[in-house]
Amino acid sequence: MRSSDQQTAAPADAEVPAEHEVPDHLPLAAGFPAATREAWRELVAGVLRKAGREDLPDPVEDALRVPVATGVDVAPLYTAEDAGNLPTAVGVPGLPPFVRGGRPAVGPAGSAAVSAAGGTEGGASGSWDVRQRHAHPDVARTREAVAADLENGVTSLWLEVGEGAVPADALGEVLTDVYLDLAPVGVSGGLPAAEALLALVDGRTDLAPGGSLGLDPLGVQAASGQEQDLTGLAGIARRAPAGWRTVVVDATVFADAGASAVEELGCSLAAGVAYLRALTDGGLSTDEAFAQLEFRYAATADQFTTIAALRAARRLWDRVGEVSGASPDVRAQRQHAVTSSVMTTRRDPWVNMLRTTVACFAAGVGGADVVTVQPFDAALGLPDAFSRRIARNTQNLLVEEAHLARVLDPAGGSWYVESLTDALATAAWDWFTEIERAGGLAAALGSGLVRDRIAAAWDARADRLAHRTDAITGVSEFPNPTEKLPERQPGADLRRTGGLPRVRAAQGFEELRDRADAAAQSGAGRRPEVYLATIGPIARHTARATFAGNLFQAGGIATAPGDGAGGFADARTTVACICGTDRDYAETAASLAAELRAAGATQVWLAGKPSLAVEGVDGYVYAGCDALDVLHQVHQQLGVPA
Repeated sequence: MRSSDQQTAAPADAEVPAEHEVPDHLPLAAGFPAATREAWRELVAGVLRKAGREDLPDPVEDALRVPVATGVDVAPLYTAEDAGNLPTAVGVPGLPPFVRGGRPAVGPAGSAAVSAAGGTEGGASGSWDVRQRHAHPDVARTREAVAADLENGVTSLWLEVGEGAVPADALGEVLTDVYLDLAPVGVSGGLPAAEALLALVDGRTDLAPGGSLGLDPLGVQAASGQEQDLTGLAGIARRAPAGWRTVVVDATVFADAGASAVEELGCSLAAGVAYLRALTDGGLSTDEAFAQLEFRYAATADQFTTIAALRAARRLWDRVGEVSGASPDVRAQRQHAVTSSVMTTRRDPWVNMLRTTVACFAAGVGGADVVTVQPFDAALGLPDAFSRRIARNTQNLLVEEAHLARVLDPAGGSWYVESLTDALATAAWDWFTEIERAGGLAAALGSGLVRDRIAAAWDARADRLAHRTDAITGVSEFPNPTEKLPERQPGADLRRTGGLPRVRAAQGFEELRDRADAAAQSGAGRRPEVYLATIGPIARHTARATFAGNLFQAGGIATAPGDGAGGFADARTTVACICGTDRDYAETAASLAAELRAAGATQVWLAGKPSLAVEGVDGYVYAGCDALDVLHQVHQQLGVPA
């Protein structure tokens, strides 16, 4: 035995030295001076001044605020002070105002989903409903895909029915192997889809709750611009199986048009209220009408805005129920979150796996009842088996391995999330009441009020995208110019045209990439190119040459670096960009620009800010510049066909 082990235990009543006593209270950061907001502001101001910001706002954090929705921005710091004026009655999960969740215990809409092919894989206890979307017109292929989903973690189905998607008359064949008493089914496709599903389940009383007929006339009006009739909703609702919903307030039609979370929430409230009126006018009670509605929202990679938006939506719908006289039992908003189509890219589509993972995480944390993860190749066409597997396994991982669904409202109590929830709720309620004053959603769609409001929101977002303030990894930032895109069968555009537009965040850059690719594959066989005229040693020009190369490649333009003007004659271009340091620019940039002009350059850019004011250059590329405008100018100069 070691000598250090030969110790005699001290008597129980032995006196403990004062320095060894354990205090009753261990304060956080004990021994450090107390942190204050003012001290933090001084430190932030110092950093901003070093970065060249002299004219700072008061308070200084306003310089770092970031917009996340119309009229809503987030600050860089939140403390208990920021939560001081927030509503205190956020409730508990399952009780009004349902901010913290619509259910007292998380669980799928139905029990385990089972297919006759042999599996009993379903959503685990404590999960949200994992719902997969199917729209392939090949009945055999869709039937096979449905079986694979239900055997591997999916707990309910969402079928797109109609021309170019699942044929209405083949709905029974598609669902032949599905146990409808275990797997809820929802459809989209309007009245024909609803009637086909009703005919299929007619007379059955053993259906799993959570199914949906998917009727959304106002969503159709928003997409098509054509007025719709709501008077028949109550009659269809009476025919719906017990536990099913007749109407889906599909707010993704507004999100896909470029709406921020504020417009999406406000329009969804206005649609919900319009449907309540139609259902109660048709003879349903208020409680019966509330029980017929579910809401579909877009979940984005902006995780905190998604979390806060879902929480705010439940609070707002509860308020609608309260003033409508609905009982608390039916006022919890049933939410179906779908990963955003706007954030999905065609270029570098593999990055979409990361985007949808973050969005799914946010939907789960935000308390969505049902979640659909779109396959990473959704913007390219119909998904294959691999992309569907990745989509469902994204949810399986978050539920089964990350145990995300075991905690109800994990964001609750966060000063940041509670503040953002309140800000979104307030702004969305203001927009909702504006729509109501205009005569309701149908009238606001007809007058152009909704279109104009969403267009303004999208213009603001598009400006941030163009300046790369809102970065798109793999597209506007860190593009892969040699990528080979997977080939997919084109899918039908199931949304009618003529109403609100459909946008994607990456579309501006991807259009330029498409043009550059077409030029490279044309008779000339050359990709548009920019010559990077570097100054000085590699260590000095690498940072700006890399930045400029990244920017030009985002528009499909190749870059060829060279030392000064010496390599320009060998480059196959008439456009050059000077790359170096500010000191190098002061000494040689103007003369280098002249040399490039003499060598045949028709357009000369400089990697740096306009404040450098170098004679002889046509423009500047720098962090925060309008990258789309720069790329359009270069395309035009190089004669790339539009």
